[in-house]
Amino acid sequence: MTEKEEEEKEEEEPQASGERETEAQEQEAPEEEEPEAQEPAEAAPAEAQAEVPAEGELLLPQDTMLSAGVHIGTRVKTKDVEPFIYRVRPDGLFVLDLKKTDERIRVAAKFLSRFDPAKVVVAAARLYGRTPASRFCETTGATPVVGRFIPGLFSNPLYPGHLEPDVVVVSDPQADSQAVREASSVGVPVVALCSTDNSFSDVDLAIPTNNKGRRALAVIYWLLARQTLRERGEIPPDGDLSLSIDDFEVKLTREGEE
Repeated sequence: MTEKEEEEKEEEEPQASGERETEAQEQEAPEEEEPEAQEPAEAAPAEAQAEVPAEGELLLPQDTMLSAGVHIGTRVKTKDVEPFIYRVRPDGLFVLDLKKTDERIRVAAKFLSRFDPAKVVVAAARLYGRTPASRFCETTGATPVVGRFIPGLFSNPLYPGHLEPDVVVVSDPQADSQAVREASSVGVPVVALCSTDNSFSDVDLAIPTNNKGRRALAVIYWLLARQTLRERGEIPPDGDLSLSIDDFEVKLTREGEE
């Protein structure tokens, strides 16, 4: 090799090495910058767009579900909910996959539509779940059990207010644990709204969602009611409810009364 060729080779090698380093840095950069790019308030829409289909394929526009916080879980996750979790945010909150929430609402609505409406019992012990559960029952003809669940309501035939449901819907399997246990003891299937900290024990069909947020519960119950009526054929496949999501939401001014 001549001296000129050696000089040219030496000039080319640093350049190639520099290109490889630049490419490696470009590949690593997103991982290093990811925590800043995914702050809770600003990054939520972007994260959902990556995880859900086009808005036309969802039961509600994705922005509506995001603004309601339907996808926001807690800082605790159970093994049961892991398949429905998209990621964990920098602040420690687990984020649910909106597409899977949408899918489970469709499945639950199809399931509920098979039963006599009056035999569908909806339980909601927590304050924020009471109004949405009640509106769901008004809309679909289901039976509400809001507030404290009386032990024996399902399991004790001698209780004056005894109920014999064909299916039970609970707003939170932890807060409504008595309803879940009694439904299971008498062989009644349970549909439950489950956040990231919930167990699926004695739950037959889980809908992954924020089950503690005021707006989130209103959105989920509104969607479930509308889809159930669509499955029954009581409204067209693209029909809407006469009540709005706001009508399903507990109002802050009424919290003291409820």
